[in-house]
Amino acid sequence: MERYSPILQLIALLILLPYLLSHNLANTTTDLKTDESSLLAFKSHITNDSSQTTLGKNWTTKTSVCNWVGVTCQSRDSRVIALDISNMGLEGTIPPHIGNLSFLVSLNITGNYFHGDLPEKLGKMHRLRIVDFSNNSFSGELPRTWFRNMTDLEELYLYRNNFSGTIPQEIGHLSNLRYLDMGENKLSGRIPSTLSQCSQLQYAEMSNNSFSETLPREIGNMTQLQAFFMQNNDITE
Repeated sequence: MERYSPILQLIALLILLPYLLSHNLANTTTDLKTDESSLLAFKSHITNDSSQTTLGKNWTTKTSVCNWVGVTCQSRDSRVIALDISNMGLEGTIPPHIGNLSFLVSLNITGNYFHGDLPEKLGKMHRLRIVDFSNNSFSGELPRTWFRNMTDLEELYLYRNNFSGTIPQEIGHLSNLRYLDMGENKLSGRIPSTLSQCSQLQYAEMSNNSFSETLPREIGNMTQLQAFFMQNNDITE
């Protein structure tokens, strides 16, 4: 079999190198455009920006999405990995487009006036480790796809909203979950026994809901659990 000399191999590499670099750059640019489009769709669903200085003026195509307020990008390939727009006085709904932020690790929108249901499509963001939707006005049931797909989730804060319905049995898929706060909602039904499968859970806040029946005995086997609050529910002994 004919073998090419090292010199010919080097020449071939030098010829191909510009193409490879441009191809990788094109892919990175395309991916970042996807993130930009997702955030602009999110911005379009904000009906009131009381600060008048945040998203409305800053989130524009005139600057890189990595320079937008509240956005953090990964240095290696510039994908959006964190979104923190907490306590900005924003009002609106969460569109399904936000689920296209496939590299997102942290999502924090606490302390605003967001309302409506949570899109199932957010369950696509399987890299998420921290989700904080607390202190808003969300309603509806908790999406099952979240608990089925967000297996890397470590912290979930949903307190002080208007969520209703039951806790999905799929919560047991969150084997890495350490902090869970669902206090001050309108959740009801029995605490699922699958919660005990969250073997890393250290803190659980369920107070001020309408949970009923008895607590699953399996919860007593959770060796990492340090605090479990259930005040102001209809739990029986």
